[in-house]
Amino acid sequence: MDTNLLTDDALLQNLSFDKFKEEVLKDYRIVCESREASILGRREVLTGKAKFGIFGAGKEVAQVAMAKFFKPGDFRAGYYRDQTFMFASGLSTVEQFFAQLYADPDIANDPFSAGRQMNSHFATKFVDENGNWMPLARLKNISADIAPTAGQMPRALGLALASKLFREEKDLNKMKDLSDNGNEICFCTIGDASTSEGHFWEVMNAAGVLQIPLAVFVWDDGYGISVPKEYQTTKSSISKALAGLQKTEDTNGINIYNLKGWDYAGMCEVLEVAIKHIRDTHTPALFHVEEITQPQGHSTSGSQERYKTHERLAWENQWECRKQMREWIIENALADDNELRDMELAAKKFVKQSRQNAWEKYIAPIKKQVNEAISLLRDDIVNQQSKEDYQKLIDELSANREPLRRDVMKALSTALIISGSSSSSIKKYYDDLVKENGKIFNSNLYNEGPKSALKVNPVNALYKEDAEMVNGYEVLNKYFDELFGSNDKLVAFGEDLGHIGDVNQGFSGLQAKYGESRIFDTGIRELSIIGQGIGLALRGLRPIAEIQYLDYLLYGLQPLSDDVCTTYFRTMGQQSVPLIVRTRGHRLEGIWHSGSPMAMIINALRGMYVCVPRNMVQAVGMYNTLVQSNDPALMIECLNGYRLKEKLPSNLIEYTVPLGVPEVVKEGNDITMVSYGATLRIVSEAAQLLEGMKISCEIIDVQTLLPFDINHLILASLKKTNRIVFIDEDVPGGAAAYMFNKVMEEQGGYKWLDVAPRTLTAKDHRPSYGSDGDYFSKPNVEDVINIAKEMMTE
Repeated sequence: MDTNLLTDDALLQNLSFDKFKEEVLKDYRIVCESREASILGRREVLTGKAKFGIFGAGKEVAQVAMAKFFKPGDFRAGYYRDQTFMFASGLSTVEQFFAQLYADPDIANDPFSAGRQMNSHFATKFVDENGNWMPLARLKNISADIAPTAGQMPRALGLALASKLFREEKDLNKMKDLSDNGNEICFCTIGDASTSEGHFWEVMNAAGVLQIPLAVFVWDDGYGISVPKEYQTTKSSISKALAGLQKTEDTNGINIYNLKGWDYAGMCEVLEVAIKHIRDTHTPALFHVEEITQPQGHSTSGSQERYKTHERLAWENQWECRKQMREWIIENALADDNELRDMELAAKKFVKQSRQNAWEKYIAPIKKQVNEAISLLRDDIVNQQSKEDYQKLIDELSANREPLRRDVMKALSTALIISGSSSSSIKKYYDDLVKENGKIFNSNLYNEGPKSALKVNPVNALYKEDAEMVNGYEVLNKYFDELFGSNDKLVAFGEDLGHIGDVNQGFSGLQAKYGESRIFDTGIRELSIIGQGIGLALRGLRPIAEIQYLDYLLYGLQPLSDDVCTTYFRTMGQQSVPLIVRTRGHRLEGIWHSGSPMAMIINALRGMYVCVPRNMVQAVGMYNTLVQSNDPALMIECLNGYRLKEKLPSNLIEYTVPLGVPEVVKEGNDITMVSYGATLRIVSEAAQLLEGMKISCEIIDVQTLLPFDINHLILASLKKTNRIVFIDEDVPGGAAAYMFNKVMEEQGGYKWLDVAPRTLTAKDHRPSYGSDGDYFSKPNVEDVINIAKEMMTE
């Protein structure tokens, strides 16, 4: 037909059809490329080039459909089968996918984690090299994936909650680089079996209460590894099990949609309307994507033939999504069989070349090290008596077709053993590689740039001559008032934090002053409180998430340990989580509100700072330090210190306490006593009594457990007294043993001892109830006096 004779409507219709066809075929091309990436990726693992593989085969069509509605400004909190979504969103290339599979430590090759994460764990850049937030409102954003099942759910809640705050709070609404009027959706993906985790249920309930733009996609392939879903989920259906959360006209809640993972057109049709509704109304939704297959099984560590019946496998072969999309394309005359075959062959060729490119980039720097090592060994062999051993090292390294960095290190180390470390050139190269590999594999646990908490300048507290003495909680209340008035990005939330201003009145009256979008109550759900904090922090806000009592931190420990503590590390500094978790603990009477599980905290939370202030003025200085940095931290206030009188500083929001720097609370000459938090009052009282016995105690408040005494102030004290005791109320072998190790081993304190060092701790059990329970369960004044007298008589 002559196009000149077409009417305007016909021309537009034809153009629209051509555009539709182009989009469909582009999506099919991505489906084919992703499937080939899974097939070749599995082969690379089974042949030993990669260590472990877990792939998204069977979910391709659902993910290209989902990606069509993922817009700039949106966020994803996903899991390790979302490769197709990343390809379709333009956020990952196939070559980058393989680079991560090989654990390439070059951030230019694996831009998601620099080889630090297993395959299909994606991330995009949230902060620049100076720690400043990127213009997230104009970018497609991927929060760094974690492998723990359902671990992405708490973070997703916070990422979606941020959109609500940006839309509702006028001061936040002005931050156009971070949000476009709260129009951003958080897309969260999860496997059906993982919906059995408590994380999922807590977050879905919270999302229904909060009414936030959260779109949760459940990929339902019928199994959790080998366990069928009738053993996983009530009614064998997560959408049926969640039916009670369905939003109605006069309630809050979520919307629930059922989709078929092979039905490309049907999914696109539903998602177009549903995603727009989420964006416009902030009503969360669950998309239960059923009839998904998993043609490669769960991972490279097992075979699906071990647990699936022949009937199930036959059904999966028939309803496999790529096959169904192909048939739909032909049925609708969008392409014929030959066109699709050409596309499929092109996908195979493209993926194969991408894999080869990734491998060559990965192996090139290692081979360079191998060649340098061999050259040094050959140069040095003439000087060695054991020439045969040297030649064996050279031959083994030369014959290794797929060497690792560790192979080079082992060869060099063995050469130094053989030569008695006489080769200076080999020793120098070995030492250079130790430094280089340390930076590659062991850097970025904490911020190392301008936003490091350790680079905040210390500012002393200032006091007027007539400074008033106020209760500890009043110090905090006045401080938080000034702080929230000076920083619009701050938000605080937790159980009883909003309306009544927290159970100890630190936020009393501040919700009324600063609004419910900035200071607000939550349900009793510590896990998702932490999740809210993670998501808000990732989006450039400065959240203070309160866990009412330290004992209850256990409920939120998993996202802190697996997510918060590892984010900066596993993204090679590309994402920061400046979350402050505020809680209270230490001495009180009773098993459940007197916890000091510090050993658990300092070992589970490497990657966070742990602050243990002895009073509220000191806490204020630490808060100020943290607010100026991008590092996450746990602030443990003294539960029995809120009504103790303290002098009120005049520079509440300027005063800063340096982290990792202990303070000498009392000078002395005979014994160094190291402690922190509420226990310091016990130690101080004992020290006063010991003075009357002619025993002079130097008391040191460590102030922070992570980091710990970075300038070795405690060692300086020990050099003076030659006696030391570490006192706290954690269990034996807990934080006191940690401090002991730091000073005795790392600082070399054992060289300065006149008598054996001591630790004084609580008992193994939780403290018994009542005043006597507290006295006999935790260190008391008499315990401190007795141990000091014992040390002085040795």
